[in-house]
This record gives sequence, structure tokens and C-alpha cells, in this order.
Amino acid sequence: MAEISAKDVMSLRNRTGLGMMECKKALVETGGNVEEAEEFLRKRYKGKMEKRADRAAGEGRIAIKVADDGSAAALVELKAETDFTAKNENFIACADVCADEALAASDFGSVSMTPAMETAIDKIRAQTGENISLGRAEKVDGSGVNFGSYVHHDGKTGVLLVIEGEMPEDVKRQICMHVTAAVPRPAGVTPDDVPADVVEKERKFRISQAVESGKPQEIAEKMVEGGMRKFFAEVALNEQAFIVDPSKTVKEVAGDATIKAFYRWEVGEGAEAE
Repeated sequence: MAEISAKDVMSLRNRTGLGMMECKKALVETGGNVEEAEEFLRKRYKGKMEKRADRAAGEGRIAIKVADDGSAAALVELKAETDFTAKNENFIACADVCADEALAASDFGSVSMTPAMETAIDKIRAQTGENISLGRAEKVDGSGVNFGSYVHHDGKTGVLLVIEGEMPEDVKRQICMHVTAAVPRPAGVTPDDVPADVVEKERKFRISQAVESGKPQEIAEKMVEGGMRKFFAEVALNEQAFIVDPSKTVKEVAGDATIKAFYRWEVGEGAEAE
């Protein structure tokens, strides 16, 4: 049997986050080879991790990467069971690996799990014993546009801004921060971008309120048009009062540049891409 040094055991422990005895046993199994022992533990604990897949993973982190040449951007949501794990530097590094992998995907749109993602995620699973999973990943085409991005300090909300034309980096960041914090949340860039079902629901609600107040249907519908203009000003990003300077709209702050789309991702929610 190969002699297992305390240095190798500690090295494996640092790489996996597992206990000393588990690391020593793995080194014995692999003849003292640290690399093989790490892979042995990853495979061994993966089976146990699968049994944890039904446990809620309500915490996590959003990671965003933009290609150096601006040709594409990627967003990923990596999920964990506890906030403690989601703030761990190894978990954050894993989210970055997943974002790099999504950015390297051959096609735009939703990105499936890659072997490198799986390896990185399995390592965090082994270290934490938690149900770590890839919530979603997407690659965005950068042809003819440029990007702005922002991830909130807690890592739970991230925004990718898609822009046509030139915009200072600090303005991009501020608009991304606006999308993160605005109440109500923007539902589209322009009034025309607000989903039809959202518009119809709001319109019916306002008409019913007017009718209940005693107004005839025809008059109620005319009254609602004014209310709907106010509604669009509240939920269309371009029309919203800019959080940093409420005397201006977001469109005015954007200047000559045009906001084409935005992605607002929050841990635990479905993707919102407008």
C-alpha cells in the first residue's frame, strides 16, 4: 500500500472540502494520487447527491459574462440550498465557470449543462453536501449591439442590458441598477413591448373599476385610456422616472443610444427577457 502523507491528505481536503478521513481513504484507494482521489470522491459523492435532488434549492447566485470582443454575453443562475453556501467563494467561482461555459456555447439561446459545468457543480456538491444545481443558462447574441451588465452585491439579481449605439459605461451600469431596483419592475422597453396578456389584464381591471363606480361601459372605456397611458409610464422601461435622477426618464438618460432589450434574472424566478 502506498504511503499516504499528511500533506497529500490536507491538499485533497483543501480541494474538496471533505473530511480528513474521507480524503485519506480516497488516497488509499487511488494509490496516493491526489488527482485520481479527487475524481474518485467526485464520482462517489455524486450518487449520494442525486438523492438530495428533491431538496429545495432556494438560494443561489446570478453570474453574467460578456465576451471581450462584445460578440456575445451569457447569464447563468446557479442554485443552492443555503445563503451561506451561495456566498462562499468556491460557489461564486463555480457560477463564473458556468457563465464562461455558457458564453462558449456554439448556439445562442438556452444553454444545456456541459461536462465542465457538471464537474464544477459536483465539486461544490461534495464540499457542501447541498443540492447544487444549474437553474438556467442563456447566451445572447451581440451582433450590432453592445452590452451593459450588473449583478447586485448579494448576487441574487443580475441585469444584462442590450444597447444599440454608444453609451458611457457608468450610464449603462446605472440603468442596469435601475432595472434591478425599479418598482414596479419594468415589463418591457417600450409600451409596445409590454406583453399583451399583461396589458389586457390591466385594461379589464380598470374598466371593471370604472363600471362599478357607476359609469356606462362606453364612458368607462374612454376613461381607461388615460389610465393606461399612466400604466405604460409605470411599467415601460423607457418611460420610467430614472431612479438616480427622477426628473428624467430612462429614455432621456440613454441619450442617442437605444435600449433594445434587457434581461432581469433573479434567483428562484423564471427569466424575464424583454
